[in-house]
This record gives sequence, C-alpha cells and structure tokens, in this order.
Amino acid sequence: MKSSPRLQAIDALRGLALWWMTAYHFAYDLNHLGWIRQNFLQDPFWTVQRTLIVSLFLLCAGLGQSVAVAQGQTWRRFGRRWVQVAGCACLVSLGSWWMFPNSFIYFGVLHGLAVMLIVARLIAGRGAWLWPLGALALAAGWGAEALHQTWPALAWLDAKPFNVLGLIAHKPVTEDYVPVLPWLAVMLWGLAVGQWLLRRQPRLMAWQGGGLTQVLAWCGRHSLSWYMLHQPVMLGALMAWRACQT
Repeated sequence: MKSSPRLQAIDALRGLALWWMTAYHFAYDLNHLGWIRQNFLQDPFWTVQRTLIVSLFLLCAGLGQSVAVAQGQTWRRFGRRWVQVAGCACLVSLGSWWMFPNSFIYFGVLHGLAVMLIVARLIAGRGAWLWPLGALALAAGWGAEALHQTWPALAWLDAKPFNVLGLIAHKPVTEDYVPVLPWLAVMLWGLAVGQWLLRRQPRLMAWQGGGLTQVLAWCGRHSLSWYMLHQPVMLGALMAWRACQT
C-alpha cells in the first residue's frame, strides 16, 4: 500500500520540539560534566522547559494520530511503528542503566508514548469525548497526592511496577519519568485538535512553508532517530573535548 503524504506543519512542529529538547539536553550534559552548575530538578527555569518540551512532543503525537486515522492507517502499519518506539524505549532503559544504575529510565518519554499511542488509537473515534477524557486524565494525575492523603491504603500505587499509571504520592528516583497520567491528557487533546482541524480547517493542517520550516519538517520526519542519537553524540563529543583538554 502506498504511503500517505506527511503533513509538513506537524513535522515542523515536531522538529521545533527536537531542537528545543537538544538545547535542553546540551545544558543538562554540561551540568552533568560539571561545566555549569544548575538545578535541573527544582529550578523552574528548567522544570517548566521540560514540561513544555514533553507537552509539545505528545501534542504532535496526538496530531499525528488524528491524521493517521483519517488517512485509514491500518493496525498493521501502526504496529510496525509502535514496535520501533517500544524497542527504542527498551534501549533507553538499557543505556540509562549503564550510565545511571541508581536512577535509570524505566518509564520515560518513549515508554509513556508507547502506552499512550495505543490508548489514543483505541479511542480515536470518540470525538467530543476526547476533551473531557483528557481533563479527567489531567485531574487524576495532578490529584494523585491528595488521593493518597485521603486514602492511605493506596500506598501500593507508589511501587515501581505501578508507576506507569502516574497515581503516585512521591516521584520516583529516575532520570526521566513520563507516566500515563496526567500526560495522556496532552495526547488526547492533540488528537482532538487534529480531528477538529481536519474537519473545519484542513488548509491549516496542509500548510506548506519554506526555508526554516522545511528544515524543521525534515528533522521532524526523523524524530525517533534524532531522539536516540542526539544524547550519545553530544555527550560523547563533550567527553572527548574534555579529554583533549587534559
């Protein structure tokens, strides 16, 4: 079956997220190597950026699913892409375990994306229900701490096997953590926005730009490869540079 055309607008938006993420991780690597001193866990300058970057990626994933469903993407083709995402998530876990054995990534962006893609695909046809379902996911994630205070018996949700849900009272010790709740809300709203635009403003979804937009779109079309390679390349280059200076 011939591949359906990609929409440059979504790819460019994803490409923007990639460059933003790369700049963020470059600063993170400089901090890891001791060349700058920043608190990436508590300083709002960094924590807010992380939230916005992850949100932009999940929004693009939701938009992409709206287009895939509208173009009649089969479950078989969806499954091939999903296996790539899930496989890369496993590689992230292995790589982070090697570098950070006490705080390795066991449920980060790609892990969360793999789970949320299936959820979004299953409920893509719910239309207007996507908005309240997203609000419910957001409320559940944000209200998890209060939920634990009200019902202490739910302490079992803090155990690592259940961290996928996000209904935790204490954030686990890990280099990256993107649970289903509340992050599913962003993907569902991206899916809802995409479906609305395809029905009401298809020209916006089919928008074509030039110059920088084309560069960003090219990056966005190779987002998974970029995501997997950018940190090893940057960190390796910085470590090599430091070795040359000693």
